[in-house]
Amino acid sequence: MAYTLYTFAMSHYSEKIRWLLDHEGIPYTEVCMTPVFHMAPALRKGGRGQTTLPVLETPSATIQDSPRIIDWLADHHQPLRSLPQAQAAQIREVERRFNAMGKDVARFLYHQIFGKADDMVIQLWIEYATPAQARIIRLAYPLIRWGFKRKLKIHGAHIQRAEQRIAATLDWLDERLADGRTHLCGHTLTVADITAAALLAPLACPDQHPVYGMPVFQQTTRVALARWHDRPALQWVRRVYAESRGRYTSGLADHKPHWAQAA
Repeated sequence: MAYTLYTFAMSHYSEKIRWLLDHEGIPYTEVCMTPVFHMAPALRKGGRGQTTLPVLETPSATIQDSPRIIDWLADHHQPLRSLPQAQAAQIREVERRFNAMGKDVARFLYHQIFGKADDMVIQLWIEYATPAQARIIRLAYPLIRWGFKRKLKIHGAHIQRAEQRIAATLDWLDERLADGRTHLCGHTLTVADITAAALLAPLACPDQHPVYGMPVFQQTTRVALARWHDRPALQWVRRVYAESRGRYTSGLADHKPHWAQAA
């Protein structure tokens, strides 16, 4: 029986697990949730008092949060070719490094687009919504945006610290790639590469990403991301996507909204 993966289309953590399942050839169906309306299902399915996605639902368990999903997959789908046992500790350490700056990427990203590209944000948020949900999101967007900014701490010194942490992570990755390596741990694609590339995708805007590869997103964020565009780290992200991401099996990549195609 195929698994069900509950995601946000924009979520870089969701992309991490989506990519991992595709790479491992594990069948799944993706259900893209609508912000705000995801909260009750996430609380119910996760059973941990949290509203975070992704959530992976299987016949035997429902697992919330990307590191815990990887733990479960490693236990139930041995061996994962992206998590070789000999390098597992090193790979998971790199994963933790990039997971730790994931909120910084989201904080920086939304700081750049809130108030400047609200129409795009609304369209992204309602792409998988029911008509009733879409109407509510449109009407309540100013309030939802305020709550989102408050929850993610998109203000003042938090933005500055996010930019500093992103820069430090890019410095680390630039240094690690300086010896010409193509993969972060060993010589094949691992969870380390998938995590780093997925978590940095909002900054690198690889063409293969179903959201960040859209021309409308790339054009909207071009000026804000120009400072980092040519960094070796982000060039590596785009190369990993081009060479290793492959075709999505979930069907998300086949769903190209008309508003994005027309940009």
